[in-house]
Amino acid sequence: MPRYSITTFGCQMNVHDSERMHDVLRRAGYTEAGGPEEADVLVLNTCSVREKAEQKLRSEVGRLARWKRERADRVLVVAGCVAQQEGERLLKQMRAIDVVVGPDNIPELPGLLGDLSLGGLPIARTVFDLDAPRFLVASPSPSPASRVAPTAFVTVMKGCDERCSFCIVPYTRGPERYRPSDDIVAEIAALVAAGTREVTLLGQTVNSYSDPLGALPRAPGASADDPDESAFAALLRRIAADVPGLARLRYTSPHPRHLTPSLVLAHAELAVLPRHVHMPVQSGSDRVLRRMIRRYTRAEYVARTRALVEAVPGLTLSTDIIVGFPGETEDDFAATLSLVREVGFKGLFGFKYSRRPHTPALKLPDDVSEDVKGERLARLFEESEALLAAHLSGLVGTTQEVLVEGRDKERGHGGVGGALWSGRTGRHEIAHIEGAGELDLLGEVVEVSIARANKHSLQAELTEAARAAVRPRQRGGVEPGRPARRSLPVVAAEGG
Repeated sequence: MPRYSITTFGCQMNVHDSERMHDVLRRAGYTEAGGPEEADVLVLNTCSVREKAEQKLRSEVGRLARWKRERADRVLVVAGCVAQQEGERLLKQMRAIDVVVGPDNIPELPGLLGDLSLGGLPIARTVFDLDAPRFLVASPSPSPASRVAPTAFVTVMKGCDERCSFCIVPYTRGPERYRPSDDIVAEIAALVAAGTREVTLLGQTVNSYSDPLGALPRAPGASADDPDESAFAALLRRIAADVPGLARLRYTSPHPRHLTPSLVLAHAELAVLPRHVHMPVQSGSDRVLRRMIRRYTRAEYVARTRALVEAVPGLTLSTDIIVGFPGETEDDFAATLSLVREVGFKGLFGFKYSRRPHTPALKLPDDVSEDVKGERLARLFEESEALLAAHLSGLVGTTQEVLVEGRDKERGHGGVGGALWSGRTGRHEIAHIEGAGELDLLGEVVEVSIARANKHSLQAELTEAARAAVRPRQRGGVEPGRPARRSLPVVAAEGG
């Protein structure tokens, strides 16, 4: 049986695409290799949102030249956004590459590999499925010796109709295409039946969702006159009603324009929605937001997120921010820092602006030096770290509910001996659970007492009630914390 390996660069959408490539290859008769060195087919699933990830691809392909020379029948596939962006140019520039496949062409991958094995030439397939959008569906297959991961991604839309001047996504993912709500609910129901506890809905602007079949009623609080309104709140309500066994329902990445009253009301009324939302802002300066073509002001962002926090007490926010955008002055950056303090973000992804092909911002001079970008990014992280530290310290001594995602891979948190299990609270804080090695916690939502705060996480212990409610670990079978579903190597998980 041919063996394959997948290495993933980029965001959650790329991780999800890699999961679906695994399903497609497995159904075609391929088996997963123990690592790239054992593979007959190696897939590099790429990101082009940041220049850094694109450079990693080129470096990785150069490093794999020796891997290719060791066996003439080995196949190197480049998938994802760089594949879509560059297409056949990759085949010409890097002769080690055999197949280039865009995100919409993943179902064709086994056929492309088959043609190659029969003597076909290297090929690029990067065609958007505009007329008949295809959405790859998870195919969980639980058995007594196989445990499905407790968390899963489900795509509700792809592409983007926004035209943010810094962003390459509309070019690499195409215009917005939406998945029927019936299909979304059916996939989530199948995942939950197989043992999944938490689902994250994915989309480039996930909360702009519209049901292509019009099967969703207007959500409570939705206004027909609001141009920013969508069917997303109605979709959340249908999932909550039709899949009651789902413990948590998250989504990423939303756009602030579509944080409408109907979505705020859904958060206030649906217990399945955790008390955390990631809401990209990119800048706190109105002048920079206009140059970014973000289509909202600082005041509008603050008003919408404040309405959400007031409707859901204890809800936390995280965000994405770009520093050093063309023309950003020290005053503009100071406005960003003040926004971070005003909103009180409990986490952020910060990036230095980098010029991307096919983006409107290429018309603007990249006039902020790399040194200034680096200094501003360091100051941004310093502000963010202080807010997070204060937040985590304030949770010490409290009781929280944690969805246990698996075995803790790290040791020595905060100078203390390692924890065995780790997961996330409803507000998305990472929690490491100590003293539970004899218990099987995978996929459980357990009550914990927060003992200490680390730099980016919490140290916790099971409450007595939680300890009494969970079962001891079974000897043999699947190792606890290691679901039978594959664990794909992720090279860089960067927000968009």
